[in-house]
Parts: sequence; structure tokens; C-alpha cells
Amino acid sequence: MQYLPLSFEIETKNVLKKTIQANKALAELKSIAKTIPNEAILINTLALQEAKDSSEVENIITTHDELFKANLFENMLHSIAIKEVQNYVEALKEGFEIVKNTKLLTSNHIIKIQEVLEKNNAGFRKQVGTNLKNAQIGEVIYTPPQDYEEIIKLMNNLEQFINDNEISDVDPLIKMVIIHFQFESIHPFYDGNGRTGRIINILYLILQNLLDTPILYLSRFVIQNKQNYYQYLQNVRDKNDWETWILFMLDGVEKVALQTITLIDDIKNLMQQYKVEIKKNYSFYSHELLNNLFKHPYTKIEFVMKDLHVSRPTASNYLEKMVENGLLEKIKIQKNNYYINKKLYELLSKTKDM
Repeated sequence: MQYLPLSFEIETKNVLKKTIQANKALAELKSIAKTIPNEAILINTLALQEAKDSSEVENIITTHDELFKANLFENMLHSIAIKEVQNYVEALKEGFEIVKNTKLLTSNHIIKIQEVLEKNNAGFRKQVGTNLKNAQIGEVIYTPPQDYEEIIKLMNNLEQFINDNEISDVDPLIKMVIIHFQFESIHPFYDGNGRTGRIINILYLILQNLLDTPILYLSRFVIQNKQNYYQYLQNVRDKNDWETWILFMLDGVEKVALQTITLIDDIKNLMQQYKVEIKKNYSFYSHELLNNLFKHPYTKIEFVMKDLHVSRPTASNYLEKMVENGLLEKIKIQKNNYYINKKLYELLSKTKDM
């Protein structure tokens, strides 16, 4: 494997043109995200989306409803797939806190993220025998580095490339694509490389101040273009075809950014509708209540009590009034009542082709 930075020019005319388009969409996304003042609303809702989609890339399949419920109902038994998705959310948030606090993304940080994701502390691979196979025919298509010392050297090199902006003067978005290729090709862990790599993508954008919060997720783009994703990745290894790979990933950044802008706009407009409706009909409107209804599609009496610092009867009254008005839908699971913001649920559950 080659070490970074690359020893040849990859910023072709086509790549530079696409980089401008992708950066423009990303800047617009960063700007519009600031119009929703409570960042927890976007982090919680969009992180759940990314966790579901990133896990689906690895054939870990869940439904939106299973995921939303599992995120609230701690005492319920959940499937292995749900637990995998929950681990992804936890790992993503862990990585975000690390990057926010340290302004770095080191090998040890990446190990920590993978540890949270996989719930083990195996660290980098020490045993030989790992290879990547074609899922259909079982043929080995790529053998990553096998020697533990080589993996350490490559990861140290990648760490330097991630954190030292003086090493390479290519655009940060192109660097993100190079980093993603390099990490997936090193394949440093026994398990969880794909999902860890997709977390690294978003964390690098935050490191470079291209985004303030982790809200650009490429996993749905990868799912919808899975064959091309793996083919273009392999073409870099086999044919040194960087241009096609970079253009593909930058196209993903642009399309996902634009789609996320639309989603945030839709959430913002829906929040405004709820604000107007509650203010018009009731005396109990507050920012805390609105935030409660939008940081997750499901809520319950205890959550309203905690967020609004009100008694149980008061919280129950608020929720029941909004059920009567059609703002929420009430369901009973086991012995407890839950309240669904159905319009938010539908927004988050929509899948659009890219």
C-alpha cells in the first residue's frame, strides 16, 4: 500500500469543478443548520437516520419504527440488528465529542470509536487471514495489509494526514475522499471497518470546520449506489483510477447535502406550524415543549416532565390536549402511553433516490 500524501496530481479539471459544487452545497447546509437553534434536534434525528443506513450497507436491516422505539424503550428486548444500530449512534456521538473537545482525530480516537461500535477492545488486527470477498461468488477481491506493524505504520501515517493540514494542499473534501479510501484499504479492524470509516468521514468535515454538527451522512448514497461504490474503490487499487472514485464521492457529498437541506427546511417549517398551532389553541407553549416534540418522533409524559420541569398531571394534560388537536398520536405499549409526532416521523422515514 502507498503512504500519504499521494505522490501525483489528482486535482484534475473535472475534480476541481465537482469540488466547487460540493463545497457550495456543504456551505449551504452548514448555514441552514444554524437556523434550528437546538442542535440536539438535528443530531438526534439525523444520527438515527445515518445509523440505520450505515448499518444497512453491512446488511444489518431495521425499520424506522423499530429504531425509533428502541431509542426510547430501554427495558424492551431488542433484536441484534437494533443493538448494532444503537451502537452506531453511540459511536458517532462519542466521535463527535472527541473531535469537538480535542480538535484532533487520532488512531487512538479511531480505536475508541470502533470499540464503542463493536463493544470489544480487540484494537487493530494482529492475526493474518483477513481478506475481502465478493459476496455473490466468494472470490477474494482484495487482501489488506496483514502484518500488525505495517498496519500501525499505515494508521500513524493516516493520522498525520488527517490532522496536519500542511502535509497536503488539496481541498479538504478531496482529502476526506482520500482518507476514506486509505482507511477502508488498510482495513485495520477485524470488524466494523465500513461503519467506522463512514463515521470518520463526518468527523473530518467537522475537524475542517466545513460543518458544525454531524449532519451530512453518505450512507444512503452508498446504499443506493452500492455496486459503483465498491467497484470504484477497487478500481483505485487495481487501476489507480482516482478520478472516477473522487468524482463519485464528491457527487455523493453534493447530493446528500442538498437532500439534507431540504429535510432541515421541512423540519423547520413543521416546527413553525406546531408553534403557531399550539400558541393559537393553548396557553402552555414554550421553546422547551417544541424542542421536546422535535428531538425525537416519540415522546412520553416523563420526558415532558423533565424538559419542562412540570408535574405529571400537567405534562399529561399538555400531551392529551395535543392529541385532541391532531398534533400527536397516542399509542399504548405494554403499560405505558407514548405520543408520536407523526408528521416528523413521516419526514424522517421518507427515502428519496440519489
